[in-house]
Amino acid sequence: MRAEAQAHADTINEALALLRRFLDWDRALRRLDELNARVEDQALWNNPKAAQEVMRERRRLDEAITATRAIERELSETCELIEMAEAEGDQEMASDGTAALAELATRAQADKVKALLAGEADANDSYIEINAGAGGTESQDWAEMLQRMYTRWAERRGLKVELIDYHAGEQAGIKSATLLVKGENAYGYAKVESGVHRLVRISPYDSSARRHTSFSSVWVYPVIDDNIEVEINESDLRIDTYRASGAGGQHINTTDSAVRITHLPTNIVVQCQNQRSQHKNKAEAYNQLRARLYERELAEREAAANAENATKTDIGWGHQIRSYVLQPYQLVKDLRTGHTSTSPGDVLDGDLDDFMAAALSQRVSGETVEVEDVD
Repeated sequence: MRAEAQAHADTINEALALLRRFLDWDRALRRLDELNARVEDQALWNNPKAAQEVMRERRRLDEAITATRAIERELSETCELIEMAEAEGDQEMASDGTAALAELATRAQADKVKALLAGEADANDSYIEINAGAGGTESQDWAEMLQRMYTRWAERRGLKVELIDYHAGEQAGIKSATLLVKGENAYGYAKVESGVHRLVRISPYDSSARRHTSFSSVWVYPVIDDNIEVEINESDLRIDTYRASGAGGQHINTTDSAVRITHLPTNIVVQCQNQRSQHKNKAEAYNQLRARLYERELAEREAAANAENATKTDIGWGHQIRSYVLQPYQLVKDLRTGHTSTSPGDVLDGDLDDFMAAALSQRVSGETVEVEDVD
Protein backbone atom coordinates (compact mmCIF):
# COMPACT_ATOMS: atom_id res chain seq x y z
CA MET A 1 0.00 0.00 0.00
CA ARG A 2 1.00 3.60 -0.47
CA ALA A 3 2.71 5.26 2.48
CA GLU A 4 -0.30 7.35 3.54
CA ALA A 5 -2.59 4.33 3.66
CA GLN A 6 0.00 2.30 5.54
CA ALA A 7 0.37 5.07 8.13
CA HIS A 8 -3.38 5.04 8.76
CA ALA A 9 -3.37 1.24 9.00
CA ASP A 10 -0.53 1.37 11.52
CA THR A 11 -2.46 3.88 13.64
CA ILE A 12 -5.52 1.62 13.61
CA ASN A 13 -3.49 -1.47 14.50
CA GLU A 14 -1.89 0.37 17.43
CA ALA A 15 -5.33 1.36 18.72
CA LEU A 16 -6.60 -2.21 18.32
CA ALA A 17 -3.59 -3.64 20.15
CA LEU A 18 -4.14 -1.25 23.05
CA LEU A 19 -7.85 -2.07 23.16
CA ARG A 20 -7.19 -5.80 23.25
CA ARG A 21 -4.59 -5.36 25.96
CA PHE A 22 -6.87 -3.14 28.02
CA LEU A 23 -9.80 -5.52 27.71
CA ASP A 24 -7.62 -8.60 28.32
CA TRP A 25 -9.29 -9.99 25.21
CA ASP A 26 -9.63 -13.69 26.04
CA ARG A 27 -10.79 -12.94 29.57
CA ALA A 28 -13.27 -10.35 28.26
CA LEU A 29 -14.83 -12.87 25.87
CA ARG A 30 -15.23 -15.42 28.67
CA ARG A 31 -16.64 -12.79 31.00
CA LEU A 32 -19.20 -11.67 28.40
CA ASP A 33 -20.37 -15.28 28.02
CA GLU A 34 -20.75 -15.49 31.81
CA LEU A 35 -22.75 -12.27 31.95
CA ASN A 36 -25.01 -13.37 29.09
CA ALA A 37 -25.75 -16.56 31.02
CA ARG A 38 -26.52 -14.60 34.20
CA VAL A 39 -28.95 -12.35 32.34
CA GLU A 40 -30.86 -15.47 31.26
CA ASP A 41 -31.15 -16.60 34.90
CA GLN A 42 -34.51 -15.38 36.20
CA ALA A 43 -33.22 -15.41 39.78
CA LEU A 44 -30.98 -12.44 38.98
CA TRP A 45 -33.98 -10.16 38.51
CA ASN A 46 -35.09 -10.74 42.09
CA ASN A 47 -32.27 -8.37 43.06
CA PRO A 48 -32.73 -5.19 40.97
CA LYS A 49 -29.46 -3.60 42.14
CA ALA A 50 -27.40 -6.67 41.25
CA ALA A 51 -29.20 -6.97 37.92
CA GLN A 52 -28.43 -3.35 37.12
CA GLU A 53 -24.73 -3.88 37.84
CA VAL A 54 -24.63 -7.00 35.67
CA MET A 55 -26.40 -5.24 32.79
CA ARG A 56 -24.03 -2.25 33.05
CA GLU A 57 -20.93 -4.45 32.91
CA ARG A 58 -22.43 -6.55 30.11
CA ARG A 59 -23.27 -3.48 28.04
CA ARG A 60 -19.78 -2.01 28.48
CA LEU A 61 -18.05 -5.26 27.48
CA ASP A 62 -20.38 -5.94 24.58
CA GLU A 63 -19.94 -2.43 23.17
CA ALA A 64 -16.14 -2.58 23.44
CA ILE A 65 -15.87 -6.06 21.89
CA THR A 66 -18.34 -5.25 19.09
CA ALA A 67 -16.56 -1.99 18.27
CA THR A 68 -13.15 -3.71 18.22
CA ARG A 69 -14.35 -6.49 15.91
CA ALA A 70 -16.02 -3.95 13.58
CA ILE A 71 -12.79 -1.96 13.25
CA GLU A 72 -10.78 -5.12 12.61
CA ARG A 73 -13.21 -6.22 9.90
CA GLU A 74 -13.31 -2.81 8.19
CA LEU A 75 -9.52 -2.52 8.34
CA SER A 76 -9.06 -5.90 6.63
CA GLU A 77 -11.68 -5.19 3.95
CA THR A 78 -10.37 -1.70 3.19
CA CYS A 79 -6.74 -2.83 2.95
CA GLU A 80 -7.74 -5.59 0.56
CA LEU A 81 -9.66 -3.04 -1.53
CA ILE A 82 -6.66 -0.71 -1.70
CA GLU A 83 -4.28 -3.51 -2.67
CA MET A 84 -6.66 -4.69 -5.39
CA ALA A 85 -7.07 -1.12 -6.70
CA GLU A 86 -3.33 -0.58 -6.81
CA ALA A 87 -2.82 -3.89 -8.60
CA GLU A 88 -5.37 -2.85 -11.23
CA GLY A 89 -4.01 0.69 -11.46
CA ASP A 90 -7.30 2.21 -10.28
CA GLN A 91 -5.99 5.34 -8.53
CA GLU A 92 -9.45 6.72 -7.77
CA MET A 93 -10.47 3.57 -5.91
CA ALA A 94 -7.12 3.52 -4.07
CA SER A 95 -7.63 7.16 -3.00
CA ASP A 96 -11.15 6.38 -1.79
CA GLY A 97 -9.77 3.47 0.21
CA THR A 98 -7.09 5.66 1.78
CA ALA A 99 -9.72 8.23 2.76
CA ALA A 100 -11.80 5.45 4.31
CA LEU A 101 -8.76 4.33 6.32
CA ALA A 102 -8.26 7.90 7.56
CA GLU A 103 -11.86 7.99 8.80
CA LEU A 104 -11.47 4.57 10.38
CA ALA A 105 -8.28 5.70 12.16
CA THR A 106 -10.17 8.62 13.68
CA ARG A 107 -12.97 6.31 14.82
CA ALA A 108 -10.50 3.78 16.23
CA GLN A 109 -8.84 6.47 18.32
CA ALA A 110 -12.23 7.65 19.63
CA ASP A 111 -13.31 4.09 20.46
CA LYS A 112 -9.99 3.47 22.16
CA VAL A 113 -10.36 6.46 24.46
CA LYS A 114 -13.99 5.58 25.20
CA ALA A 115 -13.00 2.04 26.19
CA LEU A 116 -10.22 3.34 28.43
CA LEU A 117 -12.81 5.18 30.53
CA ALA A 118 -13.93 2.06 32.35
CA GLY A 119 -12.73 2.77 35.89
CA GLU A 120 -15.30 2.50 38.65
CA ALA A 121 -15.55 6.30 38.98
CA ASP A 122 -14.63 7.37 35.44
CA ALA A 123 -18.24 8.11 34.46
CA ASN A 124 -18.75 10.39 37.47
CA ASP A 125 -18.68 14.16 37.76
CA SER A 126 -15.35 15.62 38.81
CA TYR A 127 -13.76 18.23 41.03
CA ILE A 128 -10.76 20.12 39.63
CA GLU A 129 -8.78 21.94 42.30
CA ILE A 130 -6.17 24.50 41.22
CA ASN A 131 -3.54 26.01 43.54
CA ALA A 132 -0.97 28.67 42.71
CA GLY A 133 2.63 27.79 43.50
CA ALA A 134 5.29 30.00 45.03
CA GLY A 135 5.93 33.19 43.11
CA GLY A 136 3.16 35.59 44.08
CA THR A 137 1.36 37.39 41.28
CA GLU A 138 3.04 35.39 38.50
CA SER A 139 1.88 32.02 39.79
CA GLN A 140 -1.52 33.35 40.79
CA ASP A 141 -2.09 34.68 37.28
CA TRP A 142 -1.01 31.29 35.89
CA ALA A 143 -3.46 29.52 38.21
CA GLU A 144 -6.28 31.67 36.86
CA MET A 145 -5.20 30.82 33.29
CA LEU A 146 -5.48 27.13 34.20
CA GLN A 147 -8.92 27.72 35.70
CA ARG A 148 -10.03 29.25 32.41
CA MET A 149 -8.39 26.42 30.41
CA TYR A 150 -10.33 23.70 32.23
CA THR A 151 -13.54 25.70 32.08
CA ARG A 152 -13.16 26.07 28.31
CA TRP A 153 -12.26 22.36 27.96
CA ALA A 154 -15.43 21.37 29.80
CA GLU A 155 -17.56 23.73 27.70
CA ARG A 156 -16.07 22.26 24.50
CA ARG A 157 -17.22 18.81 25.61
CA GLY A 158 -20.69 20.01 26.57
CA LEU A 159 -20.00 19.60 30.30
CA LYS A 160 -21.36 21.96 32.95
CA VAL A 161 -18.99 23.85 35.24
CA GLU A 162 -19.65 25.34 38.68
CA LEU A 163 -17.17 27.40 40.69
CA ILE A 164 -17.28 25.78 44.13
CA ASP A 165 -14.50 27.69 45.87
CA TYR A 166 -12.43 30.75 44.93
CA HIS A 167 -9.65 32.70 46.63
CA ALA A 168 -8.44 35.75 44.72
CA GLY A 169 -4.79 36.76 44.50
CA GLU A 170 -3.53 39.95 46.10
CA GLN A 171 -2.97 41.83 42.81
CA ALA A 172 -4.18 39.50 40.06
CA GLY A 173 -5.14 35.90 39.42
CA ILE A 174 -6.16 33.41 42.10
CA LYS A 175 -4.55 31.68 45.03
CA SER A 176 -6.85 28.70 44.57
CA ALA A 177 -10.11 27.62 42.99
CA THR A 178 -12.22 24.46 42.86
CA LEU A 179 -14.37 23.63 39.86
CA LEU A 180 -17.20 21.10 39.82
CA VAL A 181 -17.44 19.62 36.31
CA LYS A 182 -20.68 17.77 35.61
CA GLY A 183 -21.28 15.38 32.73
CA GLU A 184 -20.54 11.94 31.33
CA ASN A 185 -16.96 10.75 31.97
CA ALA A 186 -15.91 14.09 33.43
CA TYR A 187 -13.59 12.39 35.92
CA GLY A 188 -12.41 9.76 33.47
CA TYR A 189 -10.99 12.39 31.15
CA ALA A 190 -9.80 14.94 33.70
CA LYS A 191 -8.10 12.51 36.10
CA VAL A 192 -4.89 12.52 34.04
CA GLU A 193 -4.51 16.27 34.63
CA SER A 194 -3.43 15.94 38.28
CA GLY A 195 0.07 17.28 38.80
CA VAL A 196 2.23 20.38 38.50
CA HIS A 197 1.85 22.57 35.41
CA ARG A 198 4.73 24.88 34.41
CA LEU A 199 4.47 28.14 32.44
CA VAL A 200 7.35 30.00 30.73
CA ARG A 201 6.58 33.44 29.31
CA ILE A 202 7.53 37.11 29.19
CA SER A 203 5.85 38.43 32.30
CA PRO A 204 3.16 41.08 31.79
CA TYR A 205 3.93 42.19 35.35
CA ASP A 206 7.67 42.75 34.77
CA SER A 207 8.52 46.24 33.50
CA SER A 208 11.85 44.87 32.22
CA ALA A 209 10.03 42.28 30.06
CA ARG A 210 12.03 39.34 31.40
CA ARG A 211 11.12 35.68 31.06
CA HIS A 212 9.48 34.13 34.11
CA THR A 213 8.73 30.53 35.06
CA SER A 214 5.59 29.88 37.11
CA PHE A 215 4.13 26.75 38.64
CA SER A 216 0.61 25.80 39.66
CA SER A 217 -0.81 22.52 40.88
CA VAL A 218 -3.94 20.73 39.69
CA TRP A 219 -5.67 18.01 41.66
CA VAL A 220 -8.59 16.06 40.18
CA TYR A 221 -10.89 13.81 42.17
CA PRO A 222 -14.29 12.22 41.43
CA VAL A 223 -17.69 13.15 42.78
CA ILE A 224 -18.86 10.18 44.84
CA ASP A 225 -22.31 8.75 44.14
CA ASP A 226 -24.42 6.44 46.28
CA ASN A 227 -22.84 3.34 44.70
CA ILE A 228 -19.50 4.09 46.39
CA GLU A 229 -19.23 3.86 50.16
CA VAL A 230 -16.77 6.06 52.05
CA GLU A 231 -16.75 5.88 55.83
CA ILE A 232 -16.07 9.11 57.74
CA ASN A 233 -16.03 9.39 61.52
CA GLU A 234 -17.45 12.70 62.70
CA SER A 235 -14.88 12.76 65.52
CA ASP A 236 -12.14 12.95 62.87
CA LEU A 237 -13.44 16.25 61.52
CA ARG A 238 -12.75 19.87 62.42
CA ILE A 239 -15.33 22.24 60.94
CA ASP A 240 -14.64 25.97 60.68
CA THR A 241 -16.78 28.75 59.26
CA TYR A 242 -15.68 32.05 57.75
CA ARG A 243 -17.03 34.91 55.70
CA ALA A 244 -17.43 34.11 52.01
CA SER A 245 -15.85 36.35 49.39
CA GLY A 246 -16.06 36.45 45.63
CA ALA A 247 -13.66 37.28 42.83
CA GLY A 248 -11.79 40.48 43.58
CA GLY A 249 -12.48 40.21 47.29
CA GLN A 250 -16.07 41.56 47.36
CA HIS A 251 -18.15 40.04 50.13
CA ILE A 252 -20.97 37.83 48.96
CA ASN A 253 -22.72 38.23 52.33
CA THR A 254 -22.07 39.45 55.83
CA THR A 255 -22.42 36.14 57.68
CA ASP A 256 -19.95 33.33 58.23
CA SER A 257 -21.55 31.09 55.60
CA ALA A 258 -18.36 29.63 54.08
CA VAL A 259 -17.31 26.26 55.49
CA ARG A 260 -13.91 24.60 55.82
CA ILE A 261 -13.63 20.94 56.90
CA THR A 262 -10.34 19.37 57.99
CA HIS A 263 -10.02 15.59 58.12
CA LEU A 264 -7.57 15.23 61.00
CA PRO A 265 -6.16 11.73 60.28
CA THR A 266 -5.11 12.67 56.73
CA ASN A 267 -4.92 16.48 57.10
CA ILE A 268 -7.12 16.81 54.00
CA VAL A 269 -8.79 20.23 53.89
CA VAL A 270 -11.86 21.05 51.79
CA GLN A 271 -13.92 24.22 51.66
CA CYS A 272 -16.95 25.68 49.95
CA GLN A 273 -18.35 29.21 49.78
CA ASN A 274 -20.46 29.40 46.63
CA GLN A 275 -23.81 29.05 48.45
CA ARG A 276 -25.34 31.72 50.70
CA SER A 277 -26.48 29.03 53.12
CA GLN A 278 -23.92 27.67 55.59
CA HIS A 279 -25.87 24.40 55.61
CA LYS A 280 -25.56 24.01 51.83
CA ASN A 281 -21.86 24.92 51.88
CA LYS A 282 -21.27 22.36 54.62
CA ALA A 283 -23.05 19.67 52.59
CA GLU A 284 -20.98 20.45 49.48
CA ALA A 285 -17.73 20.52 51.49
CA TYR A 286 -18.67 17.14 52.98
CA ASN A 287 -19.20 15.77 49.47
CA GLN A 288 -15.75 17.08 48.48
CA LEU A 289 -14.22 15.37 51.51
CA ARG A 290 -15.80 12.04 50.58
CA ALA A 291 -14.43 12.50 47.06
CA ARG A 292 -10.94 13.37 48.29
CA LEU A 293 -10.84 10.35 50.59
CA TYR A 294 -12.01 8.11 47.76
CA GLU A 295 -9.41 9.59 45.41
CA ARG A 296 -6.80 8.88 48.08
CA GLU A 297 -7.91 5.25 48.12
CA LEU A 298 -7.67 5.07 44.31
CA ALA A 299 -4.16 6.55 44.45
CA GLU A 300 -3.11 3.95 47.02
CA ARG A 301 -4.47 1.17 44.79
CA GLU A 302 -2.59 2.57 41.81
CA ALA A 303 0.61 2.88 43.84
CA ALA A 304 0.27 -0.76 44.86
CA ALA A 305 -0.25 -1.77 41.23
CA ASN A 306 2.72 0.32 40.14
CA ALA A 307 4.92 -1.37 42.72
CA GLU A 308 4.18 -4.64 40.94
CA ASN A 309 4.82 -3.16 37.52
CA ALA A 310 7.86 -0.89 37.55
CA THR A 311 7.29 0.16 33.93
CA LYS A 312 4.29 2.27 34.89
CA THR A 313 4.92 5.94 35.53
CA ASP A 314 4.13 7.80 38.73
CA ILE A 315 1.52 10.40 37.88
CA GLY A 316 0.62 11.26 41.43
CA TRP A 317 0.18 14.60 43.09
CA GLY A 318 3.25 16.83 43.01
CA HIS A 319 4.72 15.39 39.84
CA GLN A 320 5.42 17.91 37.07
CA ILE A 321 3.43 16.71 34.09
CA ARG A 322 3.37 19.48 31.49
CA SER A 323 5.24 22.60 30.37
CA TYR A 324 3.65 25.50 28.50
CA VAL A 325 6.18 27.76 26.74
CA LEU A 326 4.93 31.04 25.28
CA GLN A 327 8.32 32.76 24.84
CA PRO A 328 10.77 32.68 23.06
CA TYR A 329 8.91 29.98 21.07
CA GLN A 330 5.47 28.36 21.21
CA LEU A 331 5.26 24.82 22.59
CA VAL A 332 3.29 22.72 25.04
CA LYS A 333 4.93 19.42 26.02
CA ASP A 334 3.59 16.64 28.21
CA LEU A 335 6.51 15.25 30.19
CA ARG A 336 4.89 11.84 30.70
CA THR A 337 3.91 10.95 27.15
CA GLY A 338 6.01 13.27 24.99
CA HIS A 339 2.88 14.58 23.29
CA THR A 340 3.36 18.16 22.08
CA SER A 341 1.45 21.06 20.55
CA THR A 342 2.89 24.11 18.82
CA SER A 343 -0.35 26.01 19.42
CA PRO A 344 -0.35 26.86 23.15
CA GLY A 345 -3.11 29.40 22.55
CA ASP A 346 -5.44 26.59 21.48
CA VAL A 347 -4.39 24.41 24.42
CA LEU A 348 -4.99 27.23 26.90
CA ASP A 349 -8.38 27.70 25.26
CA GLY A 350 -9.32 24.15 26.24
CA ASP A 351 -7.95 21.99 23.40
CA LEU A 352 -6.80 19.20 25.74
CA ASP A 353 -8.36 16.05 24.29
CA ASP A 354 -5.21 14.79 22.53
CA PHE A 355 -3.11 15.29 25.68
CA MET A 356 -5.70 13.43 27.77
CA ALA A 357 -5.97 10.59 25.23
CA ALA A 358 -2.19 10.11 25.20
CA ALA A 359 -2.04 10.00 29.01
CA LEU A 360 -4.95 7.56 29.23
CA SER A 361 -3.28 5.29 26.66
CA GLN A 362 -0.04 5.35 28.61
CA ARG A 363 -1.81 4.17 31.73
CA VAL A 364 -2.79 1.00 29.87
CA SER A 365 0.37 0.42 27.85
CA GLY A 366 2.66 1.08 30.81
CA GLU A 367 5.26 2.41 28.38
CA THR A 368 7.52 5.16 29.68
CA VAL A 369 9.20 7.74 27.51
CA GLU A 370 12.31 9.75 28.25
CA VAL A 371 11.16 13.30 27.73
CA GLU A 372 13.37 16.31 28.24
CA ASP A 373 11.69 19.37 29.68
CA VAL A 374 11.60 22.52 27.57
CA ASP A 375 13.39 25.71 28.55
